[in-house]
Amino acid sequence: MADPSSYRPKPGQIPDSPGVYKFRDEHRRVIYVGKAKNLRQRLANYFQDLAGLHPRTRTMVTTAASVEWTVVSTEVEALQLEYSWIKEFDPRFNVKYRDDKSYPYLAVTLNEEFPRVQVMRGAKKKGVRYFGPYGHAWAIRETVDLMLRVFPVRTCSAGVFKNAERTGRPCLLGYIGKCSAPCVGRVTPEEHRDLAGDFCDFMAGRTGTYIRRLEKDMTQAAEDMEYERAARLRDDAEALRRAMEKSAVVLADATDADLIAVAEDELEAAVQIFHVRGGRVRGQRGWVTDKVEAVDTAGLVEHALQQLYGEESGDSVPKEVLVPALPEDPEAVSQWLADRRGSQVSLRIPQRGDKKDLMVTVQRNAQQALGLHKTKRASDLTTRSRALEEIAEALGLGSAPLRVECFDISHLQGDDVVASMVVFEDGLARKSEYRRFQIKGFEGQDDVRSMHEVIGRRFRRYLQEKERTGEWEDSPAPTGPVPVSAPSVPGTAEPGSAREEPRDEPREDDGRPKRFAYPPQLVVVDGGQPQVAAAKRALDELGIDDIAVCGLAKRLEEVWLPDDDDPVVLPRSSEGLYLLQRIRDEAHRFAITYQRAKRAKRIRSSPLDDVPGLGDTRKQALIKHFGSVKKLRQATIDEICEVPGIGRRTAESVAVAFAAAAPAAPAVNTATGEIIEEDDGGSRT
Repeated sequence: MADPSSYRPKPGQIPDSPGVYKFRDEHRRVIYVGKAKNLRQRLANYFQDLAGLHPRTRTMVTTAASVEWTVVSTEVEALQLEYSWIKEFDPRFNVKYRDDKSYPYLAVTLNEEFPRVQVMRGAKKKGVRYFGPYGHAWAIRETVDLMLRVFPVRTCSAGVFKNAERTGRPCLLGYIGKCSAPCVGRVTPEEHRDLAGDFCDFMAGRTGTYIRRLEKDMTQAAEDMEYERAARLRDDAEALRRAMEKSAVVLADATDADLIAVAEDELEAAVQIFHVRGGRVRGQRGWVTDKVEAVDTAGLVEHALQQLYGEESGDSVPKEVLVPALPEDPEAVSQWLADRRGSQVSLRIPQRGDKKDLMVTVQRNAQQALGLHKTKRASDLTTRSRALEEIAEALGLGSAPLRVECFDISHLQGDDVVASMVVFEDGLARKSEYRRFQIKGFEGQDDVRSMHEVIGRRFRRYLQEKERTGEWEDSPAPTGPVPVSAPSVPGTAEPGSAREEPRDEPREDDGRPKRFAYPPQLVVVDGGQPQVAAAKRALDELGIDDIAVCGLAKRLEEVWLPDDDDPVVLPRSSEGLYLLQRIRDEAHRFAITYQRAKRAKRIRSSPLDDVPGLGDTRKQALIKHFGSVKKLRQATIDEICEVPGIGRRTAESVAVAFAAAAPAAPAVNTATGEIIEEDDGGSRT
């Protein structure tokens, strides 16, 4: 625990202008981000007597080891910079709202030549028009099914669309009149895009125009005695009315507004948002968060506005935002919203009438969401706490292991040997901390040796981070025979995504979460006594003696400890055993997924992959020119030079690559005796 006076800035050092400040801990991680109209006055509040601080603020300032700030010109810039830093650094003491589920949206892909109507979840994409969010995907599909009678926009996937183009036959929706069938040329791209635009206009709330137009056409058709056409128009108008009825009118003046309500207690807060467009509720979403900082309702509202509109622009930001309490600086927030919309935005508290009544409904939803969340979390938190306590008791640990890392080895008969590292914090998976390894220290199948290599590489990186940040100044250096500054083993670890992990090079202390920088309290390996002994030996070689190690063997699900001849057997009904099994199974899933991906990539490989400077475009040009890899292999350098974009040096490199890769013996179909030729991609078919 740090004393705030040890890093308090000197008097007069802090400017009295607007700005954004960051508190960092001893590892240089950013743990809190805030903004202020006057930095000097705001930061002074953190360095008063600890007894006078809010308990959460007191925890933050005693966890921090330094503070720094950035001066900006206006409060609007401070608001924007604060949002950017919270998103970038993910500070542990800032309120961060997270969706309690992935809400579905009705999306129209206006970025395609033939726009498509579909259900989408996840991050929003550029060039796609979104409506919602909706509570359930089936609600979107019912609405779309009704509207396709009037606006027969494409809903098929790219594969179905291309197949219809190739065969000249539309899908079923094209035959029954619920798709204009642009795939077979029934409408031009311009006509189909107009249909998509009308669809978007109707969903945006401009409904009266289309209803009146259909009724006028229906009347005219009846006068012309075109009764069948009049009946179809009548049914179309009725379908649009039924689609409109699915979102009840809540504001009679066709208002476009978002209503935000907050329900909170001492520990948690729930936010509910109703999206009203054209006077109708078009979507709803909710968030729940822990109150990890001392924040009131106004602060929660400001954080919610940042989360809700930080990535939005244009019409996605409504003309009116109704809130239960105004932020500390409502003018700056209103200006920030206006900048994102491109026009004036009204941010206010509803005082009377329909808007106040609707706000009561939104508030009631927020209260119910908070109550439901607390009921679920009470059970989950109790179970996870009991599981961690049981693990600590069974393994003889001094306290519950709040961070657990599990390692698993995966291969296929000694080929493509890989390893996984999964991380659980407080009993929950932290997928951003997952890592993947390629075993490069040796070849062949040896799970024990592979485990020793992976554990050594992981904790060597940890010691490098400690040395680089200067954490050894007051503590003895490790005594193991492996030097900390030794270069990493080739094939360094990869993060949980598909991107390669950077090499062990020094990096700036930017406050972002560091890879491998934080030690676990418990290391779990998938295996029995040999794997546990290998992991323990790797830690001993690095001089690390404050991290517990255990192994979970699949055969009888017994837990093995280093230097123990007999396993620890947890009861089958033990919550601690259930948690260890979940962690082990997650490590196995992550490892085998990576191993399968590497194997598939190796099978699809081609000698062209080894040609330096030859990208996918020129590879495809070569294959297209010669027709197959087999014919390309037989081509001369002069013939390769005839391909557009291929110079003589590249042609020589291609020829050398094929010469170095001796062709494998032809594969034979044992049933027919037929020789299986290589296809255009270089793999056998």
